[in-house]
Amino acid sequence: MIPTPEEAFALLSQYNTGEFHLNHGRIVGDVLAWYAGALGYGDQADYWKAVGILHEQWTEAHCVKSQELLRQAGVDESIVRATASHGWGICVDIAPELEMEKVLYAADELTGLIGAVAVMRPSKSVDDLEVKSVKKKFKDKKFAAGCDRAVITKGAELLGWTLEELMEKTILAMRESPSVP
Repeated sequence: MIPTPEEAFALLSQYNTGEFHLNHGRIVGDVLAWYAGALGYGDQADYWKAVGILHEQWTEAHCVKSQELLRQAGVDESIVRATASHGWGICVDIAPELEMEKVLYAADELTGLIGAVAVMRPSKSVDDLEVKSVKKKFKDKKFAAGCDRAVITKGAELLGWTLEELMEKTILAMRESPSVP
């Protein structure tokens, strides 16, 4: 089964009740849908969005247990693989290969950092956020310490983009998400 974004969110909600994880799944889903359109995969935007939502399926033993849960739900193996690949080098050995998997790997951590930078601004919004502000906080390892800078950097490299390109595109994607404050 390839779930719609609504079905993906219903699956996500079965194992995540905390608003943080639910909202993070929504945001990453929206970001992936934006990237699908921007990178020429517009006809797959709902698929990319479902992957982005489901990447947050399980919070403990994150990319391991989620594979089991998604398979039990009958979710297509391509989605199981894609969602697990964002934990490459951290908790699984499944390397991101498809462009969508690489975007998920790169953007997942970065959305957290961008969100943290945005709420520190007077506007508390990504609408007026600039790359230079994100870069400044990216260098401060104590700021949003849970956002793994090495993963973000490696993700940009996997995509063949500079860190600044990844940041700029992800800011633009987050501006389009109704789940981002």
